[in-house]
Amino acid sequence: MTQHGDTAQAKAGQRIALTVAAVGVLWVLVTIIGREYDWSNRTRALFDLAALGGFAFALWQTFQLWRARRNDKGES
Repeated sequence: MTQHGDTAQAKAGQRIALTVAAVGVLWVLVTIIGREYDWSNRTRALFDLAALGGFAFALWQTFQLWRARRNDKGES
């Protein structure tokens, strides 16, 4: 039997996984498109930084979820 907090944490984990997957796929697509249309390195770097920001956001959300789970279990 699952508790209400478990389902909320499971959904948060799913959102994090979808965020990582979406950022990864978009990053690969933009890299391929940039190479195909011969975008400048500066433009490609902008998208690389945006992807890095997306991955950093997902990492931060993962850390927040980990802390929430530890707090629910009574660990410090």
